[in-house]
This record gives sequence, structure tokens and C-alpha cells, in this order.
Amino acid sequence: MGAKYEILPRPPCRARRRRVLQTFSGLVLCLAAFSPGRAQEPNSAPGVGLGPIPLSLRQAVDFALAPDGDARVALAAELVEQTRQRRLQTRAALLPQLDSSISQQNIVRNLAAFGLRVQSPLPGFSIPSIVGPFNVFDARVTATQTIFDLAAIKRDQAARLQTEAARSGGADTRQQTTAAVARAYVSAQLAQQRYETAESDVALASELVKSAENRLKAGAGVRIEATRAQVQLADRKRQLLEARTQSRAAELQLARMLGLSFDRPIELTTPLEQPLPPEPEQSAPIEDTLEHRADWKTQMLRQEAADRSDSAVRWERLPSLTAFGDYGTIGSSVTNAQPTRTIGASLRIPVFDGGRREARRSETASLARQESIRTRDLRRQIEMEVRLTADSLATAAEQVEVAKAGLELAEEEQERAKRRYEAGVGTSLEATDAQTRLARARQNVVDALGLYNLARIDWSEARGRIESVIP
Repeated sequence: MGAKYEILPRPPCRARRRRVLQTFSGLVLCLAAFSPGRAQEPNSAPGVGLGPIPLSLRQAVDFALAPDGDARVALAAELVEQTRQRRLQTRAALLPQLDSSISQQNIVRNLAAFGLRVQSPLPGFSIPSIVGPFNVFDARVTATQTIFDLAAIKRDQAARLQTEAARSGGADTRQQTTAAVARAYVSAQLAQQRYETAESDVALASELVKSAENRLKAGAGVRIEATRAQVQLADRKRQLLEARTQSRAAELQLARMLGLSFDRPIELTTPLEQPLPPEPEQSAPIEDTLEHRADWKTQMLRQEAADRSDSAVRWERLPSLTAFGDYGTIGSSVTNAQPTRTIGASLRIPVFDGGRREARRSETASLARQESIRTRDLRRQIEMEVRLTADSLATAAEQVEVAKAGLELAEEEQERAKRRYEAGVGTSLEATDAQTRLARARQNVVDALGLYNLARIDWSEARGRIESVIP
């Protein structure tokens, strides 16, 4: 028994095999970790482990204005294409019309049905009233060309203006989309700064809790001071959770607008603008604003198109001249067909159509008056928007300055209250009140800065210069 155990080397061999297996398993795990296909595992969640997406305001606007970006921009492009095709249909009335036809007929005719009764001069011999069957082959090209039709010319001009109005409307949609993206971007920045401010408030409340507990342990404080500080901390944590939810909601809204993935966070790289001195353009005349407003240009084109349509119906009373002609071969078959042609002109003179033209005239005149009313109302609306946004921008700039001054005073008050409380000459109530006012002052600065940036966007959009706020 003893000799058997002395000559068996199994333990060393098993240990060696175990070490080899461990080394091989480690190599396999390393290869699997650095394999390119690892990022494409079906069970891995998309976006997990990926960093945030850096996004500037300019990039956000470019994403929204891309062909596959905001839906309103894509719909505006389709509307331009639709009006362009309508214009081609309208212009076709002024262009040559060319048709071709080939026919082969086998005909039997009753001449009596057409009033043709031929008497035979020979007694006892009659000419039959039924003719046929006989074959007719006809291959022909027919062309028509409008020489003069003032109503068709006016309709073509109206269609051209409608196409230009659609293009201008597309530019207006791009401006509106740019403004909407800028507002969403600023709102996301504002929500993010509120969240950061709430984090600072939680940190400040935590320091007050520690100070109250230290004073209580040292016998210099009372339990109600520590409890009051903990209540303040709990309220700050609640506000932090609300701010985090609002920040995430604003981020998701921005991602939806830009078509970005919801799985990766967004890092906003363009900071909020600080108030600047009032620009001289705030007092610019309304005519300067109208030159840059795409919606005003669109409305002017729509009004002119409506006037042209009304004029087209009025000119339908005039005669119209059309040339026509055809050329082809006709015969009993293809082999014995002979060439024939027709050339002529037709003068159409409208006389009476049962009142349809007058009804259309009244309708187009009403549409033209409606567009004129919209033009006047839009001008007053633009002037009101410029005045209101200019006042809001000036007020928001003043609010930022007032909020910053209040923040400085609140920080000084909180620092003094903290030193007094730590020195034992102040109460926790003073410290918590100072902390509450500091949190409110921080929030006021964030809100005022966000309000200023939103007012700046509104003011630039009202003047038709939304691109000026996109760095």
C-alpha cells in the first residue's frame, strides 16, 4: 500500500492540468473581451456604457433642419413640390398639345338613318340603303396651340406666385423650427441648471445638519435644531428629485425633436447667454423687420396670387384664339392609304354660360379681399410682436441684474448666519432661514437667465433674424 502511494504522481499532474486550463480560459476571456463582435451582442442594451452625446445649439438646429429631421420641414418641402407640379399643370394650357392615333374600322352604314335616299334612274333597279361592310384605316397626328388666351396667362402667373409663396412658406417653417429648437435647447439648459442648483442646496443643507449634530454632541445645541436642519435637508432632497425629473423630461423632449436616441444622455455644450446692452436694432422701423420676416413675404405673395386669380376670371370674357392641325393617312387598308391634312384656327367668343363665370368671379374676388385682410392683420401682429418682445428682453435683462445682486446678498447673509451659528451666538432658525433665502436667490438667477435667453429668442424671431441667436 505504501509503495503504491509513493510512485503515483497524480497530484502534480492534476495541478499542472488545472493551471493549463486556467491559462487557456483566461486567453479565451481576453479574446472575447476584445472581439469586435462583442458590441453587437443581441442581449446587450443599446446605449449602455456609452458616454453622453455632446451637442451644441448649432448642431441641434442642423439636425432639425435635415431632410429626415423635423416633420414640419419635410412637410413644407413636400408642399413646395406640390405647388410646383400644379404650376406645370396650369402652364400646360399655354403649351402645344400633340396627340396621335391609329384606327382600323369595319363599317356598315344605314344611309336612310342619315336622311340619304337615292332614287335609281333605271326602272326596276333600286339603290340599297345599307352600305357596307367596308374597311377604314386612319393613322393621324393632331396638334393644337393656344395663340391668345389672356385668362390662361393670368392663371399661369397666379400659379407661379403660389409656388413662390410655398417656397417662402418653407423658409418661414425653417425659421419657426429653428426658434422651436432653440427654445427646447434653452429649456433643457435651464432644467439642467436647476438640477445643479438643487444639488448645491442639498450639499448646503447637509453641512447644516452636520453642524447641528456636532453642536448637539458637544452639548451646545438642542435636539430641535438638529431636527429642523434634517427637515430642511429632506425638503431640499425632494426638490432635487423634482429637478432631476424635469431635467430628464426636457432632455428627452429635445432628443425627440432632433430624432436622437433616448438611451444616451445629451451634453449641452452651448452656455446660456449673459445679458448684453440693448442693441440699436430694437428701435428699428417696422419696414426693416418686414424685409426679414418670411411669413410676411409669404402673405404678400399669397395676396398677389389671389389678385391674379381674380383677374384671370375677369379676362375669361375676352375671346381666345387657338390654332389646330392634323396630318395622317386614311384609306381602306394600310397599303392603299393616302395622306391627308387639316390646318385651321378657332376663335372662341364667350357669350353666356348660365352664370357660372359670374359666380366664380364673385368667389375669387372674395378670396382676394380675404388675403388683403390677412395682410393688414399680419402687419399689425408683427409690429405688436416686435414691441412686446423688445420690452420683454429689456425687462429680462434687468431681472438678471436684480437676481444677481440678490444672490450676492443672500450668500453674504448665509455666510454670516453660518459663522454665527458655529460660534454659538446665532440660532439654527437664522441659519435655515438664510439657507432658504440663498436657495431662492440661486433659483431666481437661474430663472432670470433662462427668461432672458427665451426672450432673446422671441425678439430675434419677431424681427426675422432667428439665426443671430445661433452661434
